[in-house]
Amino acid sequence: MRKKKRNHNQHLLTYTDPHSPVAEAYRTLRTNIQFASLDKAVRSLLIAGANPGCGKSTTVANLGVALAQAGSVVLIVDTDLRRPSLHKFFNLVNDSGLTNFLVNLNIDLERVVRRTGINNLYVMSSGPIPPNPAELLATNRMKHVVTLLKEKFDHIIYDSPPIIAVTDAAILSRLVDATVMVLDHGGVTRDEARFALEQLQKVKANVIGAVINGMPTKGSYYNYYYYYGTGRRPSRKRRRHWSESDGITM
Repeated sequence: MRKKKRNHNQHLLTYTDPHSPVAEAYRTLRTNIQFASLDKAVRSLLIAGANPGCGKSTTVANLGVALAQAGSVVLIVDTDLRRPSLHKFFNLVNDSGLTNFLVNLNIDLERVVRRTGINNLYVMSSGPIPPNPAELLATNRMKHVVTLLKEKFDHIIYDSPPIIAVTDAAILSRLVDATVMVLDHGGVTRDEARFALEQLQKVKANVIGAVINGMPTKGSYYNYYYYYGTGRRPSRKRRRHWSESDGITM
């Protein structure tokens, strides 16, 4: 039996249903990020999931839309060079992108940056998947790309592989202004969330908060997204899932 193709557009509720509670939650996330640092504006941001399947790419896409709707010129970059998906949200092909640019910095930026059809929002997809993602992201070329993009766009949001699985997110977190973790309610344990946070803290990443995805509301699960500051340490005594009651505070 042929597997039904996933429709990524249905997850862009900030665009398709701007009056929904989900869209409003993303606008709240946008505001909180803008006020996260009064001394230095957060212009380059890494969205990093603690583990696979947490919805971090959905968060990147919708936050990008929310920032663009506020009038900023926004670029979202797929730095998940293992399982890229951002291009699917906007019905784009992934024949060229970040990896092409890293291999040849002389390529015209317009060849790897695509319009999305949404005002002020652009996408740089991953491009061809390389054999050595972590090594490629750790190069001076990647540092140059991050610097270059900040000269061209008001906000740049980077989508990375899961923190627990590989080192890519830790590498990228050192190049950007700030990092936001994505935690899947009911899918990530407190120990996993703690471990992911510790991996970022080890490289002195500026972790400004977390998005908790899939919070239960009135007995049903909705794709609500919330922004908080980093939270207290989870207990090692017993395995349990992360929940809103875990006391995440600014």
